[in-house]
Amino acid sequence: MKTLSNAVMAVLLAGGATVALAQPAVAQKQKKEEQKGDQLKLSNEVRGPAAQAQTALSAKDVATAAPLVAAVEAAAKTDDEKYIAAALRLNLEVIQPGGPNNANLVAPLDALIASPRTAQADKAKYTYQRGVIAANAKDAPGALRFFEQAQQLGYNDPNLPLQLVKLKMDSGDIAGGSAALAKMVDEQMAAGQKPSEDIFRYAIARNNTAKNPTEARAWMRRYLTAYPTPKNWRDMLVFWGIQPQSMATLDKSQKVDLYRLLRSGKALADQYDYEIYAQWTFDQGLPWESKAVLTEGKAAGKIPANSPDAGSLLAAANKSISNEGSMAAVEGRAMKAADGKLAASTADAYLGTGEYAKAITLYRAALQKGGVDANTVNTRLGIALTNSGDKAAAKTAFQAVTGTPRADIAAWWIDFLDHPPVA
Repeated sequence: MKTLSNAVMAVLLAGGATVALAQPAVAQKQKKEEQKGDQLKLSNEVRGPAAQAQTALSAKDVATAAPLVAAVEAAAKTDDEKYIAAALRLNLEVIQPGGPNNANLVAPLDALIASPRTAQADKAKYTYQRGVIAANAKDAPGALRFFEQAQQLGYNDPNLPLQLVKLKMDSGDIAGGSAALAKMVDEQMAAGQKPSEDIFRYAIARNNTAKNPTEARAWMRRYLTAYPTPKNWRDMLVFWGIQPQSMATLDKSQKVDLYRLLRSGKALADQYDYEIYAQWTFDQGLPWESKAVLTEGKAAGKIPANSPDAGSLLAAANKSISNEGSMAAVEGRAMKAADGKLAASTADAYLGTGEYAKAITLYRAALQKGGVDANTVNTRLGIALTNSGDKAAAKTAFQAVTGTPRADIAAWWIDFLDHPPVA
């Protein structure tokens, strides 16, 4: 937590601690306050040095004020006098040459917090400052305790909720900090306000480090609801399931379904995205999709015209497509087959070429015939339906997917339907 500057500390602390002592010119006003029970009652032993100390403090005359404040402290016996002594001591420490020493502020702050003569608004402010001191001393539990007390006393600062979250997490209470931050963010979103992107990324990172993938995924969902940019979509999918040591462990076939989402959302970022996606589809016997992806990458200017990897892969894809021949004959055999395996693989081919109506028919036939992994087929059926524009049917297909990680991949596609990338 950032240490407060001396100037800011002085303003915050001095505002509520300065005590205006009785002066003859306002005797009638004091009499009215005394009748209300608001006027401090001081003995002569305290009143004289306190008034002199106040004058010296106003002039920032530390040398003169120091022995006078000490005299007030020594003579103070009642709650009123102890309140005056603590207030004067606080003001004296604030104006020390070179700025206040936090360690020397603790005693007067604690005394003022405990005093029955301190107004609640001032107690809240002093309690907050005790939290600042504890935080600067790397005492996260202590700072958290003081900040929570300050909040309960009514201290209102826009940064306080975030300070509490950070302290909870720094104290090891990742779940508590995340829950508090989620409440704050959800309330702001409901009110039409968007917290900073850094807030979401902070929560995602802390929960991921704490090995809390469910909460990290929830924060990703919040993030993409608030900021559904192509870059953010790519960042979250790569972080979740594509990069090495990602949150979820996926095979190439499952990662390709994430790349398909990025392709549908025009969120493929660069040459690497296009070429690795194309390579993986080619490896899975889908040269049609590999060719389509490479062609799109070149047209978008993401793959250089002279890229040797893209050139050789495109040549291999074209050769494989030529060897495969027409898919119409394969489609006919698939519809007559006893099980759905050929129908599913043929549907995958049509999915890559963008012939979504044919892919949908074949995926549904595969599910009806059986003998296939229904979760994989339903995922791909949902993708084909999404790209065909039938969002309602797509959601139904995705919602039929069960098991890890297929259900998680389907959930990403449902989120995509609700909050597609927007440039």
